[in-house]
Amino acid sequence: MAVTLVTSFASSSSRFHFRSFSSSPSSLSSCFVRFQLPSRLRLASAVTPLYCSSKAMAHTIAQATLGLTHANSVDHPKILFSGKEIDVTEWKGDILAVGVTEKDMAKDVNSKFENPILKKLDAHLGGLLADVSSEEDFSGKPGQSTVLRLPGLGSKRVGLIGLGKSASSPSAFQSLGEAVAAAAKASQASSVAVVLASSDSVSNESKLSSASAIASGTVLGLFEDSRYKSESKKPSLKSVDIIGFGTGPELEEKLKYAEHVSYGVIFGKELVNSPANVLTPAVLAEEASNLASMYSDVMTANILNEEQCKELKMGSYLAVAAASANPPHFIHLIYKPSSGPVKTKLALVGKGLTFDSGGYNIKTGPGCLIELMKFDMGGSAAVLGAAKAIAQIKPPGVEVHFIVAACENMISGTGMRPGDVITASNGKTIEVNNTDAEGRLTLADALVYACNQGVDKVVDLATLTGACIIALGTSMAGIYTPSDELAKEVIAASERSGEKLWRMPMEESYWEMMKSGVADMVNTGGRAGGSITAALFLKQFVNENVEWMHIDMAGPVWNEKKKAATGFGVATLVEWVQNNSSS
Repeated sequence: MAVTLVTSFASSSSRFHFRSFSSSPSSLSSCFVRFQLPSRLRLASAVTPLYCSSKAMAHTIAQATLGLTHANSVDHPKILFSGKEIDVTEWKGDILAVGVTEKDMAKDVNSKFENPILKKLDAHLGGLLADVSSEEDFSGKPGQSTVLRLPGLGSKRVGLIGLGKSASSPSAFQSLGEAVAAAAKASQASSVAVVLASSDSVSNESKLSSASAIASGTVLGLFEDSRYKSESKKPSLKSVDIIGFGTGPELEEKLKYAEHVSYGVIFGKELVNSPANVLTPAVLAEEASNLASMYSDVMTANILNEEQCKELKMGSYLAVAAASANPPHFIHLIYKPSSGPVKTKLALVGKGLTFDSGGYNIKTGPGCLIELMKFDMGGSAAVLGAAKAIAQIKPPGVEVHFIVAACENMISGTGMRPGDVITASNGKTIEVNNTDAEGRLTLADALVYACNQGVDKVVDLATLTGACIIALGTSMAGIYTPSDELAKEVIAASERSGEKLWRMPMEESYWEMMKSGVADMVNTGGRAGGSITAALFLKQFVNENVEWMHIDMAGPVWNEKKKAATGFGVATLVEWVQNNSSS
Protein backbone atom coordinates (compact mmCIF):
# COMPACT_ATOMS: atom_id res chain seq x y z
CA MET A 1 0.00 0.00 0.00
CA ALA A 2 1.39 3.38 -1.01
CA VAL A 3 0.77 6.52 1.00
CA THR A 4 0.84 9.86 -0.79
CA LEU A 5 2.02 12.87 1.20
CA VAL A 6 1.87 16.50 0.16
CA THR A 7 5.41 17.57 0.93
CA SER A 8 5.32 21.23 -0.02
CA PHE A 9 3.62 24.02 -1.85
CA ALA A 10 5.83 26.24 -3.96
CA SER A 11 3.91 29.37 -4.78
CA SER A 12 6.56 31.16 -6.79
CA SER A 13 6.47 28.49 -9.48
CA SER A 14 2.80 27.65 -8.82
CA ARG A 15 3.37 23.94 -8.32
CA PHE A 16 2.17 21.35 -5.87
CA HIS A 17 4.73 18.62 -5.14
CA PHE A 18 3.56 15.16 -4.14
CA ARG A 19 5.84 12.39 -3.07
CA SER A 20 4.73 8.78 -3.01
CA PHE A 21 6.33 6.40 -0.54
CA SER A 22 5.95 2.65 -0.49
CA SER A 23 4.91 1.29 2.89
CA SER A 24 7.84 -1.10 2.74
CA PRO A 25 11.11 0.56 3.81
CA SER A 26 13.06 -1.87 1.67
CA SER A 27 11.21 -0.83 -1.46
CA LEU A 28 11.10 2.94 -0.92
CA SER A 29 10.11 4.72 -4.09
CA SER A 30 9.87 8.41 -4.73
CA CYS A 31 8.33 10.49 -7.43
CA PHE A 32 7.17 14.05 -7.93
CA VAL A 33 3.95 15.04 -9.68
CA ARG A 34 3.65 18.71 -10.64
CA PHE A 35 0.37 20.48 -11.25
CA GLN A 36 0.37 23.89 -12.92
CA LEU A 37 -2.28 26.09 -11.34
CA PRO A 38 -4.34 28.56 -13.34
CA SER A 39 -2.96 32.05 -12.85
CA ARG A 40 -6.07 33.21 -10.99
CA LEU A 41 -5.44 30.56 -8.33
CA ARG A 42 -1.78 31.30 -7.72
CA LEU A 43 -1.13 32.29 -4.14
CA ALA A 44 1.20 34.75 -2.56
CA SER A 45 4.25 33.31 -0.86
CA ALA A 46 3.27 31.20 2.12
CA VAL A 47 6.62 31.67 3.78
CA THR A 48 7.21 34.75 5.90
CA PRO A 49 10.72 35.94 6.78
CA LEU A 50 12.72 33.65 9.02
CA TYR A 51 14.34 36.64 10.62
CA CYS A 52 13.27 40.10 11.62
CA SER A 53 16.64 41.77 11.33
CA SER A 54 15.65 44.68 13.57
CA LYS A 55 15.34 42.13 16.36
CA ALA A 56 18.42 40.25 15.20
CA MET A 57 16.68 37.54 13.26
CA ALA A 58 13.74 36.58 15.38
CA HIS A 59 10.97 34.94 13.63
CA THR A 60 7.96 33.14 12.55
CA ILE A 61 7.30 30.75 9.73
CA ALA A 62 3.66 31.04 8.71
CA GLN A 63 3.65 27.70 6.97
CA ALA A 64 4.95 24.89 9.17
CA THR A 65 8.42 23.69 8.27
CA LEU A 66 9.52 20.08 8.16
CA GLY A 67 9.65 19.02 11.82
CA LEU A 68 7.45 21.98 12.85
CA THR A 69 10.61 23.91 13.71
CA HIS A 70 10.93 27.64 13.92
CA ALA A 71 13.54 29.95 15.39
CA ASN A 72 12.90 31.45 18.80
CA SER A 73 12.88 35.21 19.07
CA VAL A 74 16.22 36.53 20.28
CA ASP A 75 17.28 40.11 20.97
CA HIS A 76 21.04 40.59 20.89
CA PRO A 77 22.12 42.91 23.71
CA LYS A 78 23.66 46.22 22.77
CA ILE A 79 26.89 46.96 24.60
CA LEU A 80 28.11 50.48 25.29
CA PHE A 81 31.83 50.70 24.45
CA SER A 82 33.80 53.69 25.75
CA GLY A 83 37.42 54.78 25.62
CA LYS A 84 38.73 55.87 29.02
CA GLU A 85 41.95 57.27 30.44
CA ILE A 86 41.74 56.47 34.15
CA ASP A 87 43.84 54.99 36.94
CA VAL A 88 42.92 51.30 36.98
CA THR A 89 42.76 51.27 40.77
CA GLU A 90 40.01 53.90 40.64
CA TRP A 91 37.78 52.21 38.08
CA LYS A 92 34.49 50.97 39.54
CA GLY A 93 32.54 48.06 38.08
CA ASP A 94 32.18 44.30 38.00
CA ILE A 95 35.40 43.06 36.34
CA LEU A 96 38.71 44.76 35.65
CA ALA A 97 40.28 42.57 32.96
CA VAL A 98 44.03 42.96 32.47
CA GLY A 99 45.67 41.61 29.34
CA VAL A 100 49.14 40.33 30.21
CA THR A 101 52.02 38.95 28.18
CA GLU A 102 54.43 36.34 29.46
CA LYS A 103 56.98 39.12 29.98
CA ASP A 104 54.50 41.09 32.11
CA MET A 105 54.32 38.21 34.56
CA ALA A 106 58.00 38.47 35.48
CA LYS A 107 58.64 38.83 39.23
CA ASP A 108 61.59 40.03 41.30
CA VAL A 109 63.52 38.09 43.94
CA ASN A 110 60.72 38.82 46.42
CA SER A 111 58.07 37.31 44.10
CA LYS A 112 56.63 40.75 43.41
CA PHE A 113 55.55 41.96 39.99
CA GLU A 114 57.99 44.11 38.05
CA ASN A 115 55.30 45.42 35.66
CA PRO A 116 54.12 48.83 36.95
CA ILE A 117 50.36 48.27 36.50
CA LEU A 118 50.39 44.77 37.99
CA LYS A 119 52.63 46.04 40.82
CA LYS A 120 50.15 48.84 41.59
CA LEU A 121 47.15 46.53 41.53
CA ASP A 122 48.92 43.97 43.69
CA ALA A 123 49.83 46.63 46.26
CA HIS A 124 46.13 47.56 46.61
CA LEU A 125 45.33 43.87 47.08
CA GLY A 126 47.97 43.19 49.69
CA GLY A 127 50.04 40.92 47.42
CA LEU A 128 47.18 38.50 46.78
CA LEU A 129 47.35 38.92 42.98
CA ALA A 130 50.97 37.75 42.85
CA ASP A 131 50.24 34.88 45.24
CA VAL A 132 47.22 33.61 43.28
CA SER A 133 49.02 33.85 39.93
CA SER A 134 51.84 31.73 41.35
CA GLU A 135 49.52 29.18 42.95
CA GLU A 136 47.51 28.77 39.74
CA ASP A 137 50.67 28.67 37.61
CA PHE A 138 49.40 31.56 35.53
CA SER A 139 52.19 32.64 33.19
CA GLY A 140 50.39 34.77 30.59
CA LYS A 141 50.29 32.15 27.87
CA PRO A 142 47.57 32.45 25.20
CA GLY A 143 44.30 30.94 26.37
CA GLN A 144 45.14 31.28 30.06
CA SER A 145 42.87 33.35 32.27
CA THR A 146 42.04 33.68 35.92
CA VAL A 147 39.38 35.83 37.57
CA LEU A 148 39.62 36.67 41.26
CA ARG A 149 37.02 38.15 43.57
CA LEU A 150 39.11 40.20 45.96
CA PRO A 151 38.48 43.19 48.25
CA GLY A 152 40.53 46.35 48.01
CA LEU A 153 39.54 47.84 44.64
CA GLY A 154 36.56 49.59 43.10
CA SER A 155 36.07 46.59 40.84
CA LYS A 156 34.42 43.50 42.31
CA ARG A 157 36.76 41.18 40.41
CA VAL A 158 40.16 41.32 38.77
CA GLY A 159 40.91 39.11 35.78
CA LEU A 160 44.27 38.27 34.25
CA ILE A 161 44.09 37.21 30.59
CA GLY A 162 47.09 35.72 28.83
CA LEU A 163 48.26 37.25 25.54
CA GLY A 164 51.32 35.09 24.93
CA LYS A 165 54.73 36.51 24.13
CA SER A 166 53.25 39.70 22.69
CA ALA A 167 50.00 41.28 21.52
CA SER A 168 50.20 43.14 18.25
CA SER A 169 47.85 41.53 15.72
CA PRO A 170 44.09 42.15 15.36
CA SER A 171 43.43 38.46 16.05
CA ALA A 172 45.32 38.70 19.38
CA PHE A 173 43.21 41.64 20.52
CA GLN A 174 40.03 39.99 19.28
CA SER A 175 40.96 36.94 21.37
CA LEU A 176 41.37 39.26 24.35
CA GLY A 177 37.85 40.56 23.77
CA GLU A 178 36.49 37.01 23.51
CA ALA A 179 38.16 36.10 26.82
CA VAL A 180 36.63 39.20 28.43
CA ALA A 181 33.20 38.12 27.18
CA ALA A 182 33.71 34.62 28.59
CA ALA A 183 34.64 36.05 32.00
CA ALA A 184 31.63 38.37 31.93
CA LYS A 185 29.27 35.51 31.10
CA ALA A 186 30.71 33.28 33.81
CA SER A 187 30.22 35.90 36.52
CA GLN A 188 27.08 37.55 35.08
CA ALA A 189 28.92 40.87 35.01
CA SER A 190 27.18 43.94 33.63
CA SER A 191 30.20 46.28 33.51
CA VAL A 192 33.77 45.45 32.48
CA ALA A 193 36.96 47.39 31.92
CA VAL A 194 39.82 46.19 29.71
CA VAL A 195 43.40 47.36 30.06
CA LEU A 196 46.82 46.13 28.96
CA ALA A 197 49.47 45.61 31.59
CA SER A 198 51.93 47.11 29.08
CA SER A 199 49.83 49.66 27.24
CA ASP A 200 52.97 51.30 25.83
CA SER A 201 53.53 48.16 23.73
CA VAL A 202 50.75 49.34 21.41
CA SER A 203 51.82 52.09 19.03
CA ASN A 204 49.70 55.21 18.69
CA GLU A 205 49.02 54.28 15.06
CA SER A 206 47.53 50.92 16.00
CA LYS A 207 45.58 51.91 19.11
CA LEU A 208 42.35 52.55 17.21
CA SER A 209 42.43 49.23 15.36
CA SER A 210 43.44 47.36 18.53
CA ALA A 211 40.56 48.86 20.52
CA SER A 212 38.24 48.02 17.63
CA ALA A 213 39.42 44.39 17.69
CA ILE A 214 38.80 44.16 21.45
CA ALA A 215 35.27 45.46 20.96
CA SER A 216 34.62 43.06 18.10
CA GLY A 217 35.92 40.10 20.11
CA THR A 218 33.71 41.02 23.05
CA VAL A 219 30.53 41.21 20.95
CA LEU A 220 31.30 37.95 19.14
CA GLY A 221 32.42 36.21 22.33
CA LEU A 222 29.19 37.12 24.05
CA PHE A 223 27.07 35.69 21.20
CA GLU A 224 25.47 32.27 21.60
CA ASP A 225 22.99 31.01 19.03
CA SER A 226 20.14 29.69 21.16
CA ARG A 227 17.32 30.20 18.65
CA TYR A 228 16.74 26.46 18.27
CA LYS A 229 17.13 25.53 21.95
CA SER A 230 14.25 25.21 24.38
CA GLU A 231 16.12 27.23 27.00
CA SER A 232 18.57 30.10 26.73
CA LYS A 233 20.37 32.57 28.96
CA LYS A 234 20.51 36.28 28.33
CA PRO A 235 23.95 37.84 28.84
CA SER A 236 23.98 40.66 31.34
CA LEU A 237 26.95 42.64 30.00
CA LYS A 238 25.91 46.23 29.30
CA SER A 239 29.11 48.32 29.17
CA VAL A 240 32.80 47.89 28.38
CA ASP A 241 35.40 50.57 29.14
CA ILE A 242 38.61 50.25 27.12
CA ILE A 243 41.37 51.91 29.13
CA GLY A 244 44.63 53.27 27.72
CA PHE A 245 43.73 53.29 24.02
CA GLY A 246 42.70 56.93 23.84
CA THR A 247 39.43 58.85 23.89
CA GLY A 248 37.47 61.14 21.61
CA PRO A 249 35.30 61.02 18.48
CA GLU A 250 37.80 59.14 16.31
CA LEU A 251 37.92 56.24 18.75
CA GLU A 252 34.15 56.32 19.21
CA GLU A 253 33.68 56.10 15.44
CA LYS A 254 36.06 53.14 15.25
CA LEU A 255 34.26 51.34 18.07
CA LYS A 256 30.91 51.92 16.34
CA TYR A 257 32.41 50.51 13.13
CA ALA A 258 33.49 47.40 15.05
CA GLU A 259 29.94 46.96 16.36
CA HIS A 260 28.44 47.18 12.86
CA VAL A 261 30.88 44.61 11.51
CA SER A 262 30.37 42.31 14.49
CA TYR A 263 26.60 42.28 14.14
CA GLY A 264 27.08 41.60 10.44
CA VAL A 265 29.23 38.60 11.41
CA ILE A 266 26.51 37.45 13.83
CA PHE A 267 23.91 37.75 11.07
CA GLY A 268 26.11 35.55 8.89
CA LYS A 269 26.58 33.05 11.69
CA GLU A 270 22.86 32.76 12.27
CA LEU A 271 22.20 32.19 8.58
CA VAL A 272 24.74 29.34 8.42
CA ASN A 273 23.59 27.84 11.73
CA SER A 274 19.96 27.71 10.60
CA PRO A 275 18.95 24.20 9.51
CA ALA A 276 18.03 23.55 5.91
CA ASN A 277 14.43 22.68 6.82
CA VAL A 278 14.05 26.27 8.04
CA LEU A 279 16.43 28.28 5.85
CA THR A 280 15.20 27.43 2.35
CA PRO A 281 16.15 29.44 -0.75
CA ALA A 282 12.88 31.38 -0.39
CA VAL A 283 13.65 32.30 3.22
CA LEU A 284 17.21 33.32 2.35
CA ALA A 285 15.74 35.61 -0.30
CA GLU A 286 13.33 37.03 2.29
CA GLU A 287 16.28 37.79 4.54
CA ALA A 288 17.94 39.73 1.74
CA SER A 289 14.69 41.61 1.07
CA ASN A 290 14.45 42.46 4.77
CA LEU A 291 17.88 44.09 4.64
CA ALA A 292 16.80 46.24 1.71
CA SER A 293 13.63 47.25 3.56
CA MET A 294 15.49 48.09 6.75
CA TYR A 295 18.15 50.17 4.99
CA SER A 296 16.01 51.51 2.17
CA ASP A 297 17.92 54.81 2.14
CA VAL A 298 20.95 53.07 0.62
CA MET A 299 19.87 49.58 -0.44
CA THR A 300 17.48 48.01 -2.95
CA ALA A 301 16.62 44.37 -3.68
CA ASN A 302 15.81 42.51 -6.86
CA ILE A 303 14.82 38.86 -6.32
CA LEU A 304 14.52 36.84 -9.53
CA ASN A 305 12.25 33.80 -9.67
CA GLU A 306 12.75 30.68 -11.76
CA GLU A 307 11.00 32.05 -14.85
CA GLN A 308 13.04 35.24 -14.77
CA CYS A 309 16.23 33.19 -14.51
CA LYS A 310 15.13 31.19 -17.55
CA GLU A 311 14.69 34.42 -19.48
CA LEU A 312 18.29 35.26 -18.61
CA LYS A 313 19.33 31.78 -19.87
CA MET A 314 20.80 30.69 -16.50
CA GLY A 315 20.85 27.04 -17.49
CA SER A 316 23.80 26.14 -15.28
CA TYR A 317 22.20 27.49 -12.09
CA LEU A 318 18.74 26.14 -12.87
CA ALA A 319 20.10 22.66 -13.59
CA VAL A 320 21.34 22.43 -10.01
CA ALA A 321 18.00 23.64 -8.64
CA ALA A 322 15.87 21.34 -10.83
CA ALA A 323 15.56 18.41 -8.39
CA SER A 324 14.34 20.34 -5.36
CA ALA A 325 10.77 20.91 -4.21
CA ASN A 326 12.00 24.31 -2.99
CA PRO A 327 12.32 26.58 -6.03
CA PRO A 328 15.42 28.70 -6.64
CA HIS A 329 15.64 32.40 -5.81
CA PHE A 330 18.30 34.60 -7.39
CA ILE A 331 19.20 37.41 -4.98
CA HIS A 332 20.55 40.80 -6.04
CA LEU A 333 21.01 43.56 -3.47
CA ILE A 334 22.45 46.92 -4.47
CA TYR A 335 24.12 49.37 -2.09
CA LYS A 336 24.37 52.97 -3.34
CA PRO A 337 25.43 55.92 -1.18
CA SER A 338 22.58 58.34 -0.60
CA SER A 339 24.68 61.24 -1.86
CA GLY A 340 27.87 62.00 -3.76
CA PRO A 341 29.39 60.47 -6.88
CA VAL A 342 30.16 56.75 -7.26
CA LYS A 343 33.79 56.18 -8.22
CA THR A 344 34.01 52.39 -7.92
CA LYS A 345 31.57 49.56 -8.55
CA LEU A 346 32.11 46.25 -6.78
CA ALA A 347 30.32 42.90 -6.74
CA LEU A 348 30.32 40.32 -3.95
CA VAL A 349 29.05 36.92 -5.08
CA GLY A 350 28.26 34.18 -2.55
CA LYS A 351 27.53 30.51 -3.13
CA GLY A 352 24.02 29.89 -1.80
CA LEU A 353 23.35 26.13 -1.59
CA THR A 354 21.01 25.99 1.40
CA PHE A 355 21.48 22.22 1.33
CA ASP A 356 23.71 19.99 -0.77
CA SER A 357 22.91 16.27 -0.93
CA GLY A 358 25.42 15.81 -3.73
CA GLY A 359 22.66 14.99 -6.20
CA TYR A 360 22.96 11.65 -7.99
CA ASN A 361 26.63 11.63 -6.97
CA ILE A 362 25.25 11.56 -3.44
CA LYS A 363 27.51 12.27 -0.49
CA THR A 364 28.21 8.96 1.23
CA GLY A 365 30.75 7.49 3.61
CA PRO A 366 32.87 8.86 6.45
CA GLY A 367 33.97 12.45 5.99
CA CYS A 368 31.33 13.35 3.41
CA LEU A 369 29.81 15.82 5.92
CA ILE A 370 26.30 15.52 4.49
CA GLU A 371 24.87 16.25 7.94
CA LEU A 372 26.62 19.64 7.84
CA MET A 373 25.63 20.62 4.33
CA LYS A 374 23.46 23.43 5.67
CA PHE A 375 26.74 25.35 5.71
CA ASP A 376 27.10 25.11 1.93
CA MET A 377 25.57 28.58 1.80
CA GLY A 378 28.42 30.02 3.89
CA GLY A 379 29.54 32.20 0.98
CA SER A 380 26.10 33.78 0.72
CA ALA A 381 26.04 34.30 4.49
CA ALA A 382 29.33 36.19 4.27
CA VAL A 383 27.96 38.34 1.44
CA LEU A 384 24.68 39.13 3.22
CA GLY A 385 26.45 39.71 6.55
CA ALA A 386 28.72 42.19 4.78
CA ALA A 387 25.65 43.80 3.18
CA LYS A 388 24.11 44.37 6.62
CA ALA A 389 27.30 45.96 7.98
CA ILE A 390 27.92 48.10 4.89
CA ALA A 391 24.34 49.40 4.93
CA GLN A 392 24.97 50.67 8.48
CA ILE A 393 28.49 52.02 7.89
CA LYS A 394 27.44 53.71 4.61
CA PRO A 395 30.84 54.09 2.90
CA PRO A 396 30.81 56.91 0.32
CA GLY A 397 31.86 56.76 -3.32
CA VAL A 398 31.36 53.02 -3.81
CA GLU A 399 28.46 51.00 -5.23
CA VAL A 400 28.25 47.35 -4.16
CA HIS A 401 26.24 44.52 -5.73
CA PHE A 402 25.53 41.53 -3.46
CA ILE A 403 24.62 38.48 -5.55
CA VAL A 404 23.49 35.00 -4.49
CA ALA A 405 22.11 32.21 -6.70
CA ALA A 406 20.19 30.43 -3.93
CA CYS A 407 18.94 26.86 -4.37
CA GLU A 408 19.21 23.28 -3.10
CA ASN A 409 21.04 20.35 -4.70
CA MET A 410 18.68 17.42 -4.23
CA ILE A 411 17.69 14.15 -5.94
CA SER A 412 14.56 13.50 -7.98
CA GLY A 413 13.40 12.49 -11.43
CA THR A 414 13.63 16.11 -12.54
CA GLY A 415 17.24 16.58 -11.43
CA MET A 416 20.39 16.82 -13.52
CA ARG A 417 22.24 13.58 -14.17
CA PRO A 418 25.92 12.77 -14.59
CA GLY A 419 26.64 13.12 -18.28
CA ASP A 420 24.08 15.88 -18.92
CA VAL A 421 25.23 18.90 -20.92
CA ILE A 422 24.00 22.25 -19.62
CA THR A 423 24.37 25.77 -21.01
CA ALA A 424 25.37 28.78 -18.91
CA SER A 425 24.09 32.30 -19.51
CA ASN A 426 27.24 33.31 -21.42
CA GLY A 427 26.58 30.50 -23.91
CA LYS A 428 29.31 28.15 -22.73
CA THR A 429 28.38 24.48 -22.41
CA ILE A 430 29.27 22.21 -19.52
CA GLU A 431 29.29 18.42 -19.34
CA VAL A 432 28.25 17.46 -15.81
CA ASN A 433 30.59 14.64 -14.82
CA ASN A 434 29.82 15.04 -11.13
CA THR A 435 26.56 16.41 -9.70
CA ASP A 436 28.33 17.05 -6.39
CA ALA A 437 30.45 19.75 -8.05
CA GLU A 438 27.33 21.89 -8.15
CA GLY A 439 28.43 25.09 -6.43
CA ARG A 440 30.56 26.17 -9.37
CA LEU A 441 27.59 25.64 -11.67
CA THR A 442 25.49 28.12 -9.69
CA LEU A 443 28.40 30.54 -9.42
CA ALA A 444 28.93 30.41 -13.19
CA ASP A 445 25.65 32.18 -13.93
CA ALA A 446 26.03 34.43 -10.86
CA LEU A 447 29.44 35.63 -12.09
CA VAL A 448 28.11 36.30 -15.59
CA TYR A 449 25.25 38.29 -14.04
CA ALA A 450 27.69 40.22 -11.79
CA CYS A 451 29.92 41.21 -14.70
CA ASN A 452 26.86 42.41 -16.61
CA GLN A 453 26.22 44.98 -13.86
CA GLY A 454 29.17 47.02 -15.09
CA VAL A 455 31.33 46.43 -12.02
CA ASP A 456 35.07 47.02 -11.83
CA LYS A 457 35.92 44.19 -9.44
CA VAL A 458 34.26 40.94 -8.36
CA VAL A 459 35.02 38.77 -5.34
CA ASP A 460 33.21 35.45 -4.99
CA LEU A 461 33.14 33.34 -1.84
CA ALA A 462 32.20 29.68 -1.69
CA THR A 463 32.48 26.55 0.38
CA LEU A 464 33.63 25.04 -2.88
CA THR A 465 36.07 22.15 -2.48
CA GLY A 466 37.23 19.59 0.04
CA ALA A 467 40.58 19.84 -1.75
CA CYS A 468 41.12 23.29 -0.26
CA ILE A 469 40.49 21.91 3.24
CA ILE A 470 43.10 19.21 2.60
CA ALA A 471 45.58 21.84 1.38
CA LEU A 472 45.05 24.58 3.98
CA GLY A 473 43.15 23.04 6.89
CA THR A 474 40.25 24.69 8.68
CA SER A 475 41.70 28.00 9.84
CA MET A 476 42.33 29.73 6.52
CA ALA A 477 40.76 30.17 3.11
CA GLY A 478 42.44 29.85 -0.26
CA ILE A 479 42.29 32.77 -2.69
CA TYR A 480 42.66 32.59 -6.47
CA THR A 481 43.04 35.56 -8.79
CA PRO A 482 44.97 36.53 -11.93
CA SER A 483 45.28 40.06 -10.51
CA ASP A 484 48.25 40.81 -8.25
CA GLU A 485 46.74 44.18 -7.34
CA LEU A 486 43.42 42.67 -6.23
CA ALA A 487 45.30 40.03 -4.25
CA LYS A 488 47.18 42.77 -2.38
CA GLU A 489 43.95 44.64 -1.64
CA VAL A 490 42.06 41.66 -0.23
CA ILE A 491 45.02 40.26 1.70
CA ALA A 492 45.56 43.68 3.31
CA ALA A 493 41.86 43.75 4.27
CA SER A 494 42.15 40.27 5.80
CA GLU A 495 45.17 41.29 7.85
CA ARG A 496 43.16 44.15 9.34
CA SER A 497 40.16 41.91 10.00
CA GLY A 498 42.20 39.10 11.54
CA GLU A 499 40.93 36.49 9.05
CA LYS A 500 43.50 34.25 7.38
CA LEU A 501 43.86 33.97 3.60
CA TRP A 502 46.50 32.21 1.52
CA ARG A 503 47.03 32.90 -2.18
CA MET A 504 46.98 29.76 -4.31
CA PRO A 505 48.26 29.32 -7.88
CA MET A 506 46.12 29.68 -11.00
CA GLU A 507 47.98 26.94 -12.90
CA GLU A 508 46.65 27.30 -16.44
CA SER A 509 48.12 23.98 -17.60
CA TYR A 510 45.64 22.20 -15.32
CA TRP A 511 42.83 23.30 -17.64
CA GLU A 512 43.62 20.22 -19.74
CA MET A 513 41.86 18.19 -17.04
CA MET A 514 38.69 20.22 -17.56
CA LYS A 515 38.23 19.51 -21.27
CA SER A 516 35.19 17.59 -22.51
CA GLY A 517 34.65 15.53 -25.62
CA VAL A 518 31.10 16.80 -26.12
CA ALA A 519 30.97 20.25 -24.49
CA ASP A 520 33.20 23.27 -23.84
CA MET A 521 34.27 21.85 -20.49
CA VAL A 522 33.46 19.38 -17.72
CA ASN A 523 32.53 20.63 -14.28
CA THR A 524 35.25 18.82 -12.35
CA GLY A 525 38.72 17.65 -13.24
CA GLY A 526 39.22 14.96 -10.64
CA ARG A 527 41.09 14.87 -7.33
CA ALA A 528 44.49 16.27 -8.37
CA GLY A 529 44.57 20.04 -7.85
CA GLY A 530 40.82 20.03 -7.31
CA SER A 531 40.62 23.51 -5.78
CA ILE A 532 42.77 24.96 -8.58
CA THR A 533 40.70 23.44 -11.39
CA ALA A 534 37.54 24.70 -9.67
CA ALA A 535 38.94 28.24 -9.77
CA LEU A 536 39.95 27.81 -13.43
CA PHE A 537 36.35 26.72 -14.14
CA LEU A 538 34.94 29.89 -12.53
CA LYS A 539 37.34 32.05 -14.54
CA GLN A 540 35.51 31.00 -17.74
CA PHE A 541 32.51 33.05 -16.63
CA VAL A 542 34.26 36.33 -15.78
CA ASN A 543 34.77 39.15 -18.29
CA GLU A 544 38.43 39.78 -19.06
CA ASN A 545 38.10 43.49 -18.25
CA VAL A 546 36.83 42.79 -14.72
CA GLU A 547 39.25 42.13 -11.86
CA TRP A 548 38.16 38.92 -10.15
CA MET A 549 39.01 36.85 -7.09
CA HIS A 550 37.67 33.51 -5.88
CA ILE A 551 37.81 32.70 -2.16
CA ASP A 552 37.42 29.02 -1.26
CA MET A 553 36.27 29.14 2.38
CA ALA A 554 35.30 25.48 2.79
CA GLY A 555 37.71 25.10 5.72
CA PRO A 556 37.05 28.11 7.97
CA VAL A 557 33.25 28.31 7.51
CA TRP A 558 32.63 25.97 10.46
CA ASN A 559 34.09 25.52 13.94
CA GLU A 560 33.86 21.82 14.69
CA LYS A 561 34.87 22.28 18.35
CA LYS A 562 32.02 24.75 18.96
CA LYS A 563 29.77 22.98 16.43
CA ALA A 564 28.78 26.35 15.03
CA ALA A 565 29.39 28.73 12.15
CA THR A 566 32.31 31.14 12.31
CA GLY A 567 30.92 34.03 10.24
CA PHE A 568 34.12 33.87 8.19
CA GLY A 569 34.50 36.38 5.38
CA VAL A 570 32.20 39.15 6.58
CA ALA A 571 34.87 41.27 8.26
CA THR A 572 37.33 41.01 5.37
CA LEU A 573 34.68 41.93 2.79
CA VAL A 574 33.63 45.00 4.78
CA GLU A 575 37.25 46.11 5.14
CA TRP A 576 37.81 45.65 1.40
CA VAL A 577 34.72 47.65 0.47
CA GLN A 578 35.68 50.37 2.95
CA ASN A 579 39.15 50.58 1.41
CA ASN A 580 37.62 50.99 -2.05
CA SER A 581 35.38 53.82 -0.86
CA SER A 582 36.28 57.51 -0.87
CA SER A 583 36.21 57.78 2.94
